[in-house]
Amino acid sequence: MTGTLRLGITGPIGCGKSTIARWLGERPGVVVLDADTLARDVLAAGTPELEAVYARFGADLAGDDGSLDRAALGRIVFADPAALRDLEAIVHPAVRERILANLAHVEANGSPAVVIEAIKLVEGGLAGLCDEVWLVTCAPAVQLERLIGRATNPSDARARMVAQGDLAARLGPSATRIVDTSGERAATRRAVEAAFDVALAGISPRA
Repeated sequence: MTGTLRLGITGPIGCGKSTIARWLGERPGVVVLDADTLARDVLAAGTPELEAVYARFGADLAGDDGSLDRAALGRIVFADPAALRDLEAIVHPAVRERILANLAHVEANGSPAVVIEAIKLVEGGLAGLCDEVWLVTCAPAVQLERLIGRATNPSDARARMVAQGDLAARLGPSATRIVDTSGERAATRRAVEAAFDVALAGISPRA
């Protein structure tokens, strides 16, 4: 295999995107770019994006140290689709810039694969940069159980699921592969590893 595999991972919250990305990141030389982590950097204290969030959603979201109360912001945007779109318009362009910069760096270093984990992989235009797009899904009952297991308030968990609507159905046409994580963890990991090996074998050099 020559070239760097660009693998995009997306899907609804709580279905296992981060777990699969972590598994793949344990492979030698594989680099994971997590859009959520980059979004946290974008909204760090003092950034212009954070100031734009305060201007749109209120300065009372700022803590004494200037940091963002992410839980409070989440309650606002997951209850209001228009507010969520406004937040995404602030954050996503900056996250995209960071992903593109990291992607160039990873490929220059000759890494065998880069995994881009992003819930808005398709909507943000990143799917088109990928050799494969994996849609990670699970049964709604499993999804809710996992969200609550993260210490998410049950009502907040349900609100987040409702806010995403039929996300999996909308993303399906863009997916190279659908990974259902509802079943036994070890079996899911074996399937993921096997699919990744197939993807690696199919990569050829880019011009």
